This record gives sequence, C-alpha cells and structure tokens, in this order.
Amino acid sequence: MPNRAAMYRILPTCIVLVAFSTALVAFAQSASQPSQSQQPAGQHPDDSQQPTETLKINVNVVSLFFNVKDKHGALIPNLTKADFEVAEDGKAQTIKYFNAVSDLPLTLGIMIDTSGSQTNVLDMEKEVGGAFLKQVLTDKDEAYVISFDISVDLLQDFTRDVHRLQSALNKTKINTDFTSGGIPGMGGGPVPVQNPKGTLLFDAVYLSAHDMLSKEVGRKAMVLLTDGQDEGSRLKLKDAIEAAQKADAIVYVLLCADRGSYFGSGVAYNGEYDMKKLTEQTGGRVINVGNKFDKLREAFDQIAAELRSQYNIGYTPTNLKLDGTYRKIEIKNKQSYKIQARAGYYAGMTEN
Repeated sequence: MPNRAAMYRILPTCIVLVAFSTALVAFAQSASQPSQSQQPAGQHPDDSQQPTETLKINVNVVSLFFNVKDKHGALIPNLTKADFEVAEDGKAQTIKYFNAVSDLPLTLGIMIDTSGSQTNVLDMEKEVGGAFLKQVLTDKDEAYVISFDISVDLLQDFTRDVHRLQSALNKTKINTDFTSGGIPGMGGGPVPVQNPKGTLLFDAVYLSAHDMLSKEVGRKAMVLLTDGQDEGSRLKLKDAIEAAQKADAIVYVLLCADRGSYFGSGVAYNGEYDMKKLTEQTGGRVINVGNKFDKLREAFDQIAAELRSQYNIGYTPTNLKLDGTYRKIEIKNKQSYKIQARAGYYAGMTEN
C-alpha cells in the first residue's frame, strides 16, 4: 500500500497538483486490489457474518446508522422496527433489517485545524480530544489523526493504539510557516511558503472520506475540531459532502475558536453555515464550544453517547437502477421524535 502520509502534503504548484491527483488514483487502485491473504483495513475475520456493519450500495442494499432524540435533545433508546418508516425519493421502502447498535466496530477520524485561528484553543483540543479517544474507542475500533492548515497531513494512520493517537494529537502545532508575520492559516497578510491561502478544510474532509474511509466497513465517523472557516481548498464544500456521503461517514464539527481575540479585528467569519450543511447532510451535527474547556468536554461526551446509541436500518430500494444518481432518504418515527441521519446516498457509486 502506498505511503498515505506522502499523499497528504498539498503544495501550490502544477507539478504537485498532478502528483496529488496521480497519488489518489494510485492509492485507490491499490486499495481496490487487496491480496488474497490480506483483508482490507478495518475488516475483521468475523465481519462477513454481520451484514449490519457494511454499507454495500453496489449489491443494492442501503444501510443507515442514525440517532433518535426527543424535543430536548435526549437520546431515545429501546425503539423497535415497527416505530420507523423509510422513504427514498418520497417512495416508501420495506425495512429488511433493524437493530440497536452499541458495540459494532467503529472507524473514527480525528481532524484538527492547526491554522492561526486555533492558537488559543489548540492545547485544550489536544487534552480533551485525547481523553475522548480513550473514552470512546474499544479494542475492536480503530482511528486516525489528520491535521490541516496550509496543507493536509496524516499524523497517525489507522491504529487501535490510543497512546499512538494521543501522541499524534500532542504533536500538533499551529502553522507558522510564513515568510513574515501576519495571521497564519487565514490567507491574509504575507503569502505563506506553501500556499497563498491556507485552511484547507474542504480538502481535508474530502481526503479523509475518499482516501481513508471509503474502503472501510462498518460504522464510520469524522470529528472536526475547527472554526469552520475554509481558505484556499482546491475542492468545494459540495465535493467534501459528496465524498463523505459516498464513504457513508457521519461528520461531527466542534466549532472551536477564541473569537474575542482572533476574530475581533474585523476578520469576516461565515464558517458555521458551511459546517451545518456538511453535518446535516451526513447525519452528524455542529456543536459550538468557542474556547471553553467544559463545553468541549461536554461536546465530546455527547458525541460518544451518540456513537454508542445508534440504530441501524437496512432496506433494498424499489429503484433498482445503479446509475450513480443521488437518492434522498427520509426516516420517520411514528412518535414524531427527531431523527439524526444522513440525507441520502449515491446509488451504485463506489469509490475507485
């Protein structure tokens, strides 16, 4: 398998852009042709006997992981198949299987913004994020760590070793790779050495979904620690959303920033809208924590609880065409509880 870490340096030259695209193709080709003696990353020997762990649109089965909450946001347990209805593009579907999910394997990506806006909150993110990993990961889960600013870097590849993940988090530091002064990671002031603009959030989400999660099976989630502001990504928000949907990855965003000191000097901020769109389309949500330690810890606790309290529904769509079109999904609860689920999927689309 190619060195993923090498692929994650995004540099501002045509040569590197070609190399970036070539690396993606090479990685995908190698990932799609595993040896007979080697299982794909994240797949365990007994996974083949647990159909609820795999989203396989190409065999015409749609599997959805979701949460159910009351009007106050409290999680609702102990619901049954009879409590739900599923529609695809407005047409009712027959639920083939249903269960409550608490201990199925989880693949988790921790993505941490190391641009200048995080200067006053990065240490807090390291401490609380490390504790979250220890809290949420079991011996059958795995995770990885990515940082992003003027580049996107894989700091720790897939591992079940919490200490290695925590070590990767602890090594993160604010990008200051600028020719002189200025605000790093915002695209303003002096031009950075690697990229004229640089909080590559959308690129990071795309790469995390496309290159890390698309070949994994089971439950998959990304947790982004960021102010939500993208500056300089080659890809758009819609590309990041589409990649996450195709990877069947839930995206959570923890909005972290000391806006009083960093955004108080007239810098425009509009990242929260984009982050809400990203999370709503993928079945996650945005939690605004600012620069408060307790709020960040509480947010991580909420995510941990949600990941342990999911339901799983599977159905065979009445539209049998595997044409790559986007299909809207709606899960309804007969008690009118709030459903937190992905908004749709791409029929027959697998990442190559």
